[in-house]
Amino acid sequence: MIRLGQALKLASLVEDGAMARDVVADGMVTVNGAVETRRGAQLHDGDVVEFNGEAVVIEAESAES
Repeated sequence: MIRLGQALKLASLVEDGAMARDVVADGMVTVNGAVETRRGAQLHDGDVVEFNGEAVVIEAESAES
């Protein structure tokens, strides 16, 4: 699980947390095709996040034995 604001930063879709807050609050981000306005929304494996014409798929970290 990762939060939307963190995912936007890690995917380099935004420069920092302040920008993440602003674009999410302004309704510029979609999760699985629906506008998401909660920066703290929880994302899970397979969720698709879109912003500014770019999409990323959330993938769970694989546990190595």
